[in-house]
Amino acid sequence: MIKTLSLFILLINAAISQNLYFPPVSGGSWETVSPSSMGWDTTKLPGLYDFLESKNSKAFIVLKDGRIVVEKYFDTFTADSIWYWASAGKTLTAFLTGQAVQEGKLKLTDTTSSILGDGWTSLTQAQERKITILNQLTMTTGLNDFVADPYCTLPECLIYKAEAGTRWAYHNAPYTLLDSVLMKRTGLPLNQYFQQKIRSRIGMNGLWVKQGYNNVYFSSPRSMARFGLLVLNKGIWNNDTLLADTVYFRSMVNTSQSINKSYGYLWWLNGKESYMLPQTQFVFPGSYAPDAPADMFSALGKNGQILSIAPSSGLVVLRMGDVPDSSSEVPTTLCNSIWKELNKVMNPASAISDEVVLPQSITLSNYPNPFNPSTNITFSLPSEGLVKLEVYNTAGEKLKEILNEEREAGTHTFHFSGSDLATGVYLLRLTVYSREQGRMIFTGTVKSILLK
Repeated sequence: MIKTLSLFILLINAAISQNLYFPPVSGGSWETVSPSSMGWDTTKLPGLYDFLESKNSKAFIVLKDGRIVVEKYFDTFTADSIWYWASAGKTLTAFLTGQAVQEGKLKLTDTTSSILGDGWTSLTQAQERKITILNQLTMTTGLNDFVADPYCTLPECLIYKAEAGTRWAYHNAPYTLLDSVLMKRTGLPLNQYFQQKIRSRIGMNGLWVKQGYNNVYFSSPRSMARFGLLVLNKGIWNNDTLLADTVYFRSMVNTSQSINKSYGYLWWLNGKESYMLPQTQFVFPGSYAPDAPADMFSALGKNGQILSIAPSSGLVVLRMGDVPDSSSEVPTTLCNSIWKELNKVMNPASAISDEVVLPQSITLSNYPNPFNPSTNITFSLPSEGLVKLEVYNTAGEKLKEILNEEREAGTHTFHFSGSDLATGVYLLRLTVYSREQGRMIFTGTVKSILLK
């Protein structure tokens, strides 16, 4: 029954793939389709390019059903230039791990110790033997990510924080050791196994390069686009099925654990009810890219390396480049901003025509002050963030929570009534958490006097 179902799913996937275009595995030809033929507003393209250039982009490509709709390079960068994927390359490892699983070379339930041997961490043997390949794929090893060097893969850098599977934390070192797991079980160097299983079969170029403790993938932008097209078609390149394990593929691009609902097997998932970011245990409400399709999922890397895939739209969107505004391990804000700008091209009717002038800094005030019985609280945000607005008394006791939600850049005003409070001095506290930086970036308080 299971084999019959798997065959049925493969046949469906093959039928869908007939509607997709795949560039030849060899050579540089790649079919294009004009944005105007798609009904896109080409007058908005210069604005999109200006935005990308202002964010230090090197390359930007949009595929629709496999064909190139937009391809833009900046400065001296060209289609043949090579650039690093950073942590976006984690998704290559996730795909490669799935191939090793389908070949029977490893199981997700295998303990890492059974492959790398005891003592690969500084944990007790009992603690260490609870960590599995699945934990490495889902960032739930329980190892402490707040160490001096989160990239360090030496045992003394891998310290116990929580039991495996009970804590989500974006931690590079345990992920990097998946490469060692693959090499141990396949008996091949990473580049050779990758060449056999993915690179040569879809026409990619590039190479894994050792940088410190990390293995970083370098390739041309079009090679990243090829991988995106492969994943858009659920692991099938034209008539070549690279990943036939449909259960693994679905798990890879869906919520993998209950802690960070926006994380699969090293892929970032949009459209979920909440998400987490590196270097914080805070759970942000909503999706990380509200301007992108809800079914979009992304490979995200430091300094804005982005590969987004939106199956319902048949779109693959990628950006390579230098650090945009600020360096972050996972560029969720940039990812959303790119989709927001791209939407102006793809859906011109939904674009805002009036120029909006954004605040330059975070501010907090209220008027009137003193007040009776109500006042208007106004705050300004130069960029979007999670906002908490609370009322305290002078003893430091929280009396009310006015707001606790995501807010866009701009000026916001909320009405506050003190009808149920006594005459006195009250403190209005504003706290703002940055999605991009994964931390609190502002906390401020103003005194407000209620006179009855």
